[in-house]
Amino acid sequence: MTQQPTYVFLAGIGNSGPDHWQRQWYEREAGHSVWVEHDSWDRPVRDAWVKDLTDTLATVPGPKVFIAHSLGCTLLGEWARDQAGRLEEVAGAFLVAAPDPGGENFPADAEGFTAAAYGAALPFPVVVVTSEDDPYGTVEHATAVAGQLAAPLLNVGTKGHINAASGLGDWAEGWNLFRRHFTAG
Repeated sequence: MTQQPTYVFLAGIGNSGPDHWQRQWYEREAGHSVWVEHDSWDRPVRDAWVKDLTDTLATVPGPKVFIAHSLGCTLLGEWARDQAGRLEEVAGAFLVAAPDPGGENFPADAEGFTAAAYGAALPFPVVVVTSEDDPYGTVEHATAVAGQLAAPLLNVGTKGHINAASGLGDWAEGWNLFRRHFTAG
């Protein structure tokens, strides 16, 4: 029997509040999920966020599936780049609204995050989800990220940054996409 993976939630700058689909999924899946916390949600520093993720994962045994939004996507890429072959317990990653660190709307307060985070294919399944009108990452950027990660790209139409401001609630469409790629049921 295969062990149920732990869902590891990686939020972006500012965190994901109660009206964000990501927080709602986390609360619904609380029995087998973990939220990566940071001391500074508004002034993220790459090395501090990578350490927070590493420290959290040290407490989580068994397989893990990442559910990342916005800067959480970039964080996963930065973390994975630092792991050098220690990714055997990662079962997958669902990356939603990956921002463009070189884009004009990328938060100036985010320190050390780079487009190089998505440098190469990862040794686990990855799905990249984009919106046609995301102010932080164009479809072209998402296409490049998916290409670098050798991942499928799912375009969900015009849903802004796919966040609470998009008015998605618990985003049933996204949950169905996630389940199609990362769960058996």
